[in-house]
Amino acid sequence: MGQKVKLSTIADSLGLSTATVSLALRDSPLVADATRERIKEQAQALGYIYNRRAASLRTSRSGIIGVVVHDIMNPFYAEILRAIESELDRNRQTFILSNHYDSVEKQRNFIETLLQLGGDGVIMSPAIGTPKRDIELAEDNGMPAILIARSVDDVPVPTYRGDDAYGIALATNHLIGLGHRCIAMVGGTDQTSTGRHRYQGYVQALQKANIKVDPDLRIPGPRTKQAGFEAAVNFLSLPQKPTAAVCWNDLVAIGLMNGIARAGLVPGQDISVTGYDDLEEASIATPSLTTVWNGQAEVGRMAARALLDKLNGSKDADGLHLIRPEMRIRQSTSPLK
Repeated sequence: MGQKVKLSTIADSLGLSTATVSLALRDSPLVADATRERIKEQAQALGYIYNRRAASLRTSRSGIIGVVVHDIMNPFYAEILRAIESELDRNRQTFILSNHYDSVEKQRNFIETLLQLGGDGVIMSPAIGTPKRDIELAEDNGMPAILIARSVDDVPVPTYRGDDAYGIALATNHLIGLGHRCIAMVGGTDQTSTGRHRYQGYVQALQKANIKVDPDLRIPGPRTKQAGFEAAVNFLSLPQKPTAAVCWNDLVAIGLMNGIARAGLVPGQDISVTGYDDLEEASIATPSLTTVWNGQAEVGRMAARALLDKLNGSKDADGLHLIRPEMRIRQSTSPLK
């Protein structure tokens, strides 16, 4: 077995000090760019592997960030994660990813594992029913937590998400402006802060327009494309005969449009449909989906930046930070016939 390449090996081969090599491999601005690149090239040529465990003993930092979300298969979370990864990469941080699928126990096990690994911090979209003490478990053990997409009551840690009530009100007002008065809301659950805020935005928009809020026009539950497709049967059989639907997210909206089309109706003409999140798929759906941009990339970037700042001693990011949603009008909505 070959001898392990050390910092001193690289330093000796270049005629530099071990301290300079160490600073360069950590991207320190104290080392000139040209020298830093030369050191990195030599380290790669010699087969040097950064010893994260040894570094953590010197700095009390592992360079490991935990990220836990509901389900990475949901493009909403994928877009957030892409932004988190990009921000962490620029700061030479590695992240470990977990899906909790709304299991508090699975989420708690992940946090405990992170603590055992010496994780520097955790970014989490909390599972339904997450107790305050689970977030305090991380914080009290020196592992700062940042929340994304969902809030937990009475937890003062930095939280980044879209303004869900405002965003759904934008979609509802858009349909009202097109002349629709019988508007259903499809999807979501009151078990999450997101679900409660979005339904609140829908109700407030109707009330402001002096439209009676009919609880029977709410179809709770669907959050996936398949569930949206299956909800079309319920939607089309409502006795009130809604002419439009405000959907929980883009996946539900696209699934609902497919179900409406399967029933022989034309989404966007016979029934107007709005989504939420403005996923990449929204603009290429048939018809292209009118939706609400929810700032996923901004949420991911700002959450990662806040955690890095927190690790460096900043407390400025504490509290709730809302991204202002924006309307994206496309083909899936039209004036009431």
